[in-house]
Amino acid sequence: MTEAILLVGGRGTRLRPLTVRTPKPMVPAAGVPFLTHQLARARAAGVEHIVLATSYLAEVFEPYFGDGSSLGLHIEYVTEEEPLGTGGAIRNVASRLRSGPDDPVLIFNGDILTGLDIRALVAVHESTGADVSLHLTRVEDPRAFGLVPTDATGRVTAFLEKPQSPEEIVTDQINAGAYVFRRSVIDTIPAGRPVSVERETFPELLANGAHLQGMVDSTYWLDLGTPQAFVRGSADLVLGRAPSPAVPGRCGDRLVLPTATVAADAKLTGGTVVGEGARIGEGARISGSTVLAGAVVEPGAVVTDSFVGAGARIGERTVLTGTVVGDGAVVGPDNELREGVRVWCDTRIPAASLRFSSDQ
Repeated sequence: MTEAILLVGGRGTRLRPLTVRTPKPMVPAAGVPFLTHQLARARAAGVEHIVLATSYLAEVFEPYFGDGSSLGLHIEYVTEEEPLGTGGAIRNVASRLRSGPDDPVLIFNGDILTGLDIRALVAVHESTGADVSLHLTRVEDPRAFGLVPTDATGRVTAFLEKPQSPEEIVTDQINAGAYVFRRSVIDTIPAGRPVSVERETFPELLANGAHLQGMVDSTYWLDLGTPQAFVRGSADLVLGRAPSPAVPGRCGDRLVLPTATVAADAKLTGGTVVGEGARIGEGARISGSTVLAGAVVEPGAVVTDSFVGAGARIGERTVLTGTVVGDGAVVGPDNELREGVRVWCDTRIPAASLRFSSDQ
């Protein structure tokens, strides 16, 4: 396997436009745009040619990644004129593929952070002679996902919609968003219209007797579709829980990028990332959080599992827990923002304006 399709854009961009001005795939996770981690992992698995399929903002990706040579790749870009869904996006870039009819093509989702052993998935695909092989993962509560049961050999037997009752939960296996297609199968997807692989392509392949093979890999897996998940994913990359050759530094409790300033007595833990030019004041405590470039966390502030946007300012003694603060926003001193709060870009919250705990 030497080539892949990476699906990005328009498929889960819930950080925008509320909190960041940068398109989500370019927001830094562990110091680099999170798309870089997917590209670097594909290259490490032997991929040389990637077609980046996007439904918007190719003009943002191409200036940054260029032809891919800095990552040891050759990258091409295809932008949909109208959103085509996962299956339609795959079919839309088929003409850019170089593989022969029986060659494997890796397809993966740019919003998924995973520790998947890509080479193992390809090996399963080739050893079983499958038409399509799917990365499956197990989740504790599968009710929010479509289910993918398999037989004793790992062959996929059905694709089931989200279960509505306990009786419908026949497996804890779900589609994890990475596939290996036989090249010729891609050409069977209808062209020029929206197609869902989960609701149309895969069920129709099964109905026609195709061999769909599942590989359960229960290593790290996280959908980065929400700000909270994005923060967690960035921290896990720094901590080394989510493997990536693109992390710009050694794994550990913290990643402080060049030109950032951190006071000697500030405490950074839990995979916290401090972006370039950011400033962390005396006595500040930051755990499991992302602080983007140019942001300021003033003395005595406590930031936990939170996202602080580029150029934002967190006032003295302010407490953030599970909070997203947008680019350029200012949260004045002595505020307390708790789980789920989002502060829009450039918002100003005066000192001592918000509090969640009692006055005791």
